[in-house]
Amino acid sequence: MTAPESEPAVRPALPSAMDEEETLKLLRDGRLEMAGRLVEATNMTLYCTVRLGERAVACVYKPVRGERPLWDFPDGTLAAREVAAYEVSQATGWHIVPPTVYREGPFGPGMCQLWIDTEREIDLMRLVRSRNPVVRRMAIFDAVVNNADRKGGHLLPLPTGHVYGVDHGVCFAVEDKLRTVLWQWRGKPLSREAVGVLAKLERELDSGSLGRKLRDLLTTAEVEATWKRVRRLLDTGVHPYPFEGWPAIPWPPI
Repeated sequence: MTAPESEPAVRPALPSAMDEEETLKLLRDGRLEMAGRLVEATNMTLYCTVRLGERAVACVYKPVRGERPLWDFPDGTLAAREVAAYEVSQATGWHIVPPTVYREGPFGPGMCQLWIDTEREIDLMRLVRSRNPVVRRMAIFDAVVNNADRKGGHLLPLPTGHVYGVDHGVCFAVEDKLRTVLWQWRGKPLSREAVGVLAKLERELDSGSLGRKLRDLLTTAEVEATWKRVRRLLDTGVHPYPFEGWPAIPWPPI
């Protein structure tokens, strides 16, 4: 195995003076006020403000009733998959997915996620093609959750250097469906940090709180498949290659 890279600190962007739990409570219990719709999104995606007492933040609300049927994912499950991706993100300690909850809203139950303002001066295509270690973490995360749609536009770079990832509704399938623009590390040895994180995920999925949380959001087979993907990464010790018989890159790529 090659020597470990110098891993950057994880610097998530939370609302001023609020920690993760406070942010989750605001997203879960606050009053949703719709401000607009993101019309380019495939599924109904509403831009909202969520208020609780004196606090308010911008967020994205995706109601289950606004999900378009897919041939390869059960109807009405995308919101729960987004929340499951957040739980895996938290378990890694990499904070790849912004704070996300499942809650009731004006159009029924759905997922509610903190809105992230990005660094607009960053060249997104250059970031996608880079060897940025923060983006490399995302490539590992996507392999774990079996992300079938990692487009470049789903990367949200911040001025701090942190990079968030969004739109995880088509993750956690039992069959291998990894489709991503982040293949530059295929076949490369995993960093020592990544191996440690994956070992922790394996334990958490097997007998820890992560496994219990995911079983409330996914099927038993999907949770078991997630554990197997983590085990496969640890056994091979390298970033995965594209799978035969499945498109490697989503369309459009951005």
